[in-house]
Amino acid sequence: MKRNRVRIGAAAVATAGVVTGVGLWIDALETGHADDDGSRGTVAAQPKTSKCVGTKPATTAVDNPDDTPLYRLLDDIDRLGQNRFAHSFTGLSVDEDDNAADLYRIPSASFDDAVCDAAEKGVTVRIHDTDTSRADLDALAGRISEDMNRWDGTFQLREVGVDARGWVSVGVDDPDTAEPVLHDTFGDERHIRVVHVEQAHLD
Repeated sequence: MKRNRVRIGAAAVATAGVVTGVGLWIDALETGHADDDGSRGTVAAQPKTSKCVGTKPATTAVDNPDDTPLYRLLDDIDRLGQNRFAHSFTGLSVDEDDNAADLYRIPSASFDDAVCDAAEKGVTVRIHDTDTSRADLDALAGRISEDMNRWDGTFQLREVGVDARGWVSVGVDDPDTAEPVLHDTFGDERHIRVVHVEQAHLD
C-alpha cells in the first residue's frame, strides 16, 4: 500500500454545514482499487487509463527546494483544468513515490497534449477517463451539502466531498438508510457514493 495525495478544490468538502478546502492537498491511501473504494452505491467499470512521460528539460529552483518538476506540473494542470479545459477536467492526485500525477478528465486529446507537453523529464502523467467534470461534481456536492441537517431524524449527514476520481463521497451515520434516500432525492447513483463516517469530536 502506498500513499498518494488528492487535490481538494474550493467548495469540495463540507463538514457539519461548513464548506472548507480551498486548493488543499490531503493524504490518501492508494489501495490499487480506484474503481471500488469500499463505499456503497453503483461502482463504475474500470476506466480506461493511458500515460505519458515528460520530455521537457527539467530545471531546479535554487531558492525553493519544494519547486520540483512534479509540483510545477501539478500547478500547470490546475491552471489548465480551471480555465481552458474546465469543461473536461475532473480531478487530480499526486503519487510522490512514483514521481507521477494522476489526471482524471472527460476524454480530450487537446487537454492530454497540453498536459504531456508541460511535463518535465522524469515525471509521469497517468491519464484516466471519466464521464463528468469537476464543475458538475462541485455543483452536485453543493446541492447535497446545502442543508446538512435536512435529514436529521432519518440519518445524519456528516461529510460531503468531491473525489478526484469522479464522484461525490457522502459520509453518514447509517448508509443503509441514507443511500436510497440520497439517490431518490438527487437521482445520480453513478456519481454519489455513500460511506459510513464517525461523528467528529472537538478536542
